[in-house]
Amino acid sequence: MTALAAGEESAVRPPSPLARPYRLATMGIIAVVGLLAFEQMAVGTAMPVAARDLHGVRLYAWAFSAVFIAGLVANVFAGGWADARGPARPLFTGLAVFVAGLLVVGSAPTMAWFIAGRAVQGFGSGLASVPLYVVVARVYPEQSRAKIFAAMAGAWVVPSLVGPSIGGLVAQHAGWRWVFLGIVPLVAPAVCALVGTVRGLEAPDQVRAPLTGPGPGEGAPHQARSSMPRGRMLAALGLSAGAALLLWGLDHRSVLALVAVLGGLAGVGYGVRALMPRGLARLRRGLPTVIAMRGLLLGAMSGTEAFTPLALTTRFGFHPTTAGLVLTAGAIGWSAGSWWQGRFPGTSPVRFVVAGAALHAVGIAGVALSFRVSGWLTLPAWIAAGVGIGTAVPGLSVLVLRLSGPDAQGTNSSALQIGDTLGASLAVGIAGALVNAAGLNTGAACTAVIAIVAALAAHRVEDSHA
Repeated sequence: MTALAAGEESAVRPPSPLARPYRLATMGIIAVVGLLAFEQMAVGTAMPVAARDLHGVRLYAWAFSAVFIAGLVANVFAGGWADARGPARPLFTGLAVFVAGLLVVGSAPTMAWFIAGRAVQGFGSGLASVPLYVVVARVYPEQSRAKIFAAMAGAWVVPSLVGPSIGGLVAQHAGWRWVFLGIVPLVAPAVCALVGTVRGLEAPDQVRAPLTGPGPGEGAPHQARSSMPRGRMLAALGLSAGAALLLWGLDHRSVLALVAVLGGLAGVGYGVRALMPRGLARLRRGLPTVIAMRGLLLGAMSGTEAFTPLALTTRFGFHPTTAGLVLTAGAIGWSAGSWWQGRFPGTSPVRFVVAGAALHAVGIAGVALSFRVSGWLTLPAWIAAGVGIGTAVPGLSVLVLRLSGPDAQGTNSSALQIGDTLGASLAVGIAGALVNAAGLNTGAACTAVIAIVAALAAHRVEDSHA
């Protein structure tokens, strides 16, 4: 009886992502995610040093917004390319473009070149990140995918904890350029680990979970789309161009700037209407508010994070390493919030969303207040903001799938990622324009307002018809 039970348990137990058939694929995926995460976390503390060295503090926000805007186009483009040709080409092309961007940034003689290199980086990382999900879908059996997605989320933990501190340390002692150039050699191990796995996924019309054979309901081969989603690509280009025009116009004072703002609003409106669920701008109850809230939360967090090192180093005399430790504390708070809410799987995610958004708003408002009082008050406020967003974001991810039918889960997940990118880019850019026009306090107040709006909208995430 015991042997039979053990045999049945073994038969239904999901294979580990580190089992022999999946080991290299798992290591490669984690390496790519960790690489992109480390670069994103390390750059924050190097940016103030780079901006001062290149005499480009006025263009500071564009070094972040360029990454977000280019990545948005790449996300949509990579999805169509991976469907049509398999994940290998967009993945490795994305990593190559990412390396090219690092080299441009690391050797930039001016702030304009620096921002151009950051845009190249953003396009490369956006191009490389989407195919990883296609690799997961085609390599791992369905019952193992939750584990690999959890491992991908875990790949952010170490970069979040050490990335800001290491970035500050390198910028302070070796120079800010090595924060970027030092990442280049780390791409090679990730490529070597993945090349053998994705090479066999080039022909999507012949793919049937290549390592395990077809599972239940997977007997039919995957059919490639005959063409790229042109409508979505046009919408993504319109959205990105609109965001860029809007941010440029807000940062200038002229008739041309007004025209740019109006054109930017038109492009953003067109892209949002085509790529996002209806009712997003009105915060319609249910899915539209869920997606909007993610964008608002990440926008408030990204906008505050972008200027916190600048405030701490220029206003309060912190070293880049010390400023990095403050960002690290926020990352620890984010991880703690995610871990805590995960201990109560039976609790409605709406409760965590409401509580987390409220705490996040308190934390972001506290950071804005600390810029007027003391840099050391930034530390507890930033931790509170991290715990809040860590508590709220997982619940929003659960709600997206709960409010999506089986035939809309991919589309709605894509809208969620686009909303994240758009929210972060607009928040950083608008806050940057306010910083240039009226100072750090005004920019911080802007991100606090965004966080408060998210908290007030939290009660609308639950669909009253569900």
